[in-house]
Amino acid sequence: MKFLYIILLLTMSSVAFCHGANDTLRLTLQQVVELAKANSIAAKQAATVRETKYWEYRTYKSNYQPQLAVSGFLPNYQKTFSQVFQPDGTILFQPIHNDNSSLQLDFSQSITATGGTIFGTTQLQRFNDFDRHNVLYNGIPYGIAYAQPLFQFNKLKWDKKIEPLKYNESKQTYIEDLENIAVTVEGYFFDLLLAQVNLHIAETNLTNTEKIMGIANTKFELGKVSKNDILQLRLELINAKKAVGTAKRDIEIATLTLRSYIGQESDSKIVLMVPENISQMSVTPDKVLAEAFANRSAAIGFLRRMAEAKRDVAKAKGETGLTATLNANLGFSNTATNIPGVYKNPQNQQVLQVQLSVPILDWGRSKSRTKTAMANQQLTEYTVEQDKQNFQQQIVTQVSLFNVMKEQLVYTAEADSIASEKYQIARERYVLGDLSITDLGIAFRENDQAKRDYITSLRDFWGAYYQLRYLSLYDFENNHKITYQ
Repeated sequence: MKFLYIILLLTMSSVAFCHGANDTLRLTLQQVVELAKANSIAAKQAATVRETKYWEYRTYKSNYQPQLAVSGFLPNYQKTFSQVFQPDGTILFQPIHNDNSSLQLDFSQSITATGGTIFGTTQLQRFNDFDRHNVLYNGIPYGIAYAQPLFQFNKLKWDKKIEPLKYNESKQTYIEDLENIAVTVEGYFFDLLLAQVNLHIAETNLTNTEKIMGIANTKFELGKVSKNDILQLRLELINAKKAVGTAKRDIEIATLTLRSYIGQESDSKIVLMVPENISQMSVTPDKVLAEAFANRSAAIGFLRRMAEAKRDVAKAKGETGLTATLNANLGFSNTATNIPGVYKNPQNQQVLQVQLSVPILDWGRSKSRTKTAMANQQLTEYTVEQDKQNFQQQIVTQVSLFNVMKEQLVYTAEADSIASEKYQIARERYVLGDLSITDLGIAFRENDQAKRDYITSLRDFWGAYYQLRYLSLYDFENNHKITYQ
């Protein structure tokens, strides 16, 4: 009950601070977090990066889809002189006046399993000799070809393993970026909240000190308090006025920082509600670790980095020793004086070739590349294993910190309640003349510090909570994975 009373008291104090303002914007911690995720520059940057990664992934996917393209020269007109070598070795410049237009339709499809590519083509060429009034047509009604690298690195096969990991990693990174925004704005939220609480404390202390000063002056006139007590109260009064000014300055700075980050452009005052704690929430290291390895981009990154290291070894091996490419072409071609003639009784054409490359002497270059790639793979395995351990340790430490902050919040709430009650008793005793000004000042400062400690404890608690969300991408308050559209 005391804990709830403290929350209610601080909330009412914050509301009272801006009472009477028609343009006051009252926000909870959750509302501030949502505003930051929707409007902050960091959120827009994260969305832009996500879109970039999406289109990169679409580009990768297109490599496995059929490709269809039209090319040609329409027109290809020439009127010039060109050198022509004669049988006796001399050169004559002959006039050229023609149009040599062509149009070609090409189809291609990559074969992931083998790394090869199958091609299809059809082509039509029209040659018009204006000087001789001669028109010829040449064409390939249809042709099909296949190119197959032999003993070489299959990039398509490895991309199919790695690119989906990279894309999934980017999607989880986007969620992490938004959760990191929550971690950041939570700090700005409590900077302003603490400034507002400090202002309320300072104004309350100023009012109370003025009242006590009036009572003390009366007692001084009656000879019941010393001059030293009056001087001490005057000093307390000056300090209270200074505290009000300092708190107002801190509010202006914290408000500007928070307003800028969450993209709130109006001039309305911002009043923050003291957040409730969720101390009943249970968090265990095993649960957080399980969610982190299932959701975090770093966990996907562990798999991606290992796959990339293996790919580099395969690439180094594929670029050493014998490399060859098989090219096969089968189709028909023909020439005629008109278009229908091109497609009438076309002639068979066939091409089969194997292109070879065999290093004879490279002074160990190929072997060095392979050994380097294998050494890098081993290093990556060790690095990933170390990163996994650090990943786990960070999570276990954060869970322990969260549980400690949860306990500390209960203690500081109770301490705040006790200090507040103690201060009220001290004031009454001083009025009755049963307490020295020194003891009253001690109770005064203890009460102020207890309230600040409670807000600080709230800050630590919520900071630890949002850090847990960031590390696991899991909402432990509502028990579900964190996702964004």
